[in-house]
Amino acid sequence: MSTEETAVSPPARHDEEEVHLFVERMAMAFADVGFPRMAARVLFAVMSADEPLTAGEIGERLGVSAAAVSGAVRYLTQFAMLVREPVKGSRRDRYRMPDNPWYEATITKTNLYKTFIDIADGGVEALRGRSTPAGERVAEMRDFFLFVQEEVESLGDRWRARRAATGHGGPATD
Repeated sequence: MSTEETAVSPPARHDEEEVHLFVERMAMAFADVGFPRMAARVLFAVMSADEPLTAGEIGERLGVSAAAVSGAVRYLTQFAMLVREPVKGSRRDRYRMPDNPWYEATITKTNLYKTFIDIADGGVEALRGRSTPAGERVAEMRDFFLFVQEEVESLGDRWRARRAATGHGGPATD
């Protein structure tokens, strides 16, 4: 084998058309279940980039204005699906995926369930407990969210173990 054959090959290039189709298909799938479509497009554009992107770069990839990207990145950073980092010597920011974003957005947001549970508790009280059909429905909703919260916490434990076992970036953080 010659030294040319043993030299490190350059990194593989992405099939940009296939990447674009991936981004748009995932965005549509997320939009179909209620996720804002532009936020989904931005999320998957950033996910499919090897390096962090500015709002302008995201807009170029998606064929939209930086202003359209602005609201989406604000939405995504609120849910810890994107991380904003300043560009040194510039007023611009770059956006990247956090480590383990699905865990962060799903498992660590159990406060949402606590809020639902607390509000439902008040509804059960207002409806005088389970003694009426309406009180029973609200109590069942509360019990469901209690169950989901417990299961999500258990899923988090199992995900951390699986993630560590499969070597995806080391152990997840809480």
